[in-house]
Amino acid sequence: MAGEAEEGGFSESQREGLKGRSADQDRTLAAIHRLEEALGSAAPGRETAWRDDVLAALGVLDEVAAEEDDNAGRPDSLLSDIKRTQPRLRNRVRGVRVQYAQLRDRIAALRHELGEGGDHGADFADIRQRLAWLMTAFRHQRARESDLIYEAYYDAFNAELRPDR
Repeated sequence: MAGEAEEGGFSESQREGLKGRSADQDRTLAAIHRLEEALGSAAPGRETAWRDDVLAALGVLDEVAAEEDDNAGRPDSLLSDIKRTQPRLRNRVRGVRVQYAQLRDRIAALRHELGEGGDHGADFADIRQRLAWLMTAFRHQRARESDLIYEAYYDAFNAELRPDR
């Protein structure tokens, strides 16, 4: 991986990349929790309020996902470092980036659908299920990216990734 690695670990720039990635993931996780809370509230009899809460939470998730995607695409990101320095992992980096784009497209489609659908005849169970799938896809994407970074670190340093103390 790029930069001079300190013994048994990441370089300072790589550590900063990990911190930034962790902060991005924390914001995304908080947005997912907010969406779960909105989805779990009662819907029948308060359709407009429920839909507005879900749309607001989905909007927050959209914003933090866009920021996470933008940060992951930066030339100084960990993913860019892996792509540059470890040719065998380039396709997996591309896959993670494609998945970011797919998740963002799915959020946009769901926001549009919920915003245009009105309150009458909404199938709350279906909406909850579809948004649960989206949140599961985010968790899968996070795990896939974590596995990729761990594998790249292990390949570069022949040591397990350990948290800084």
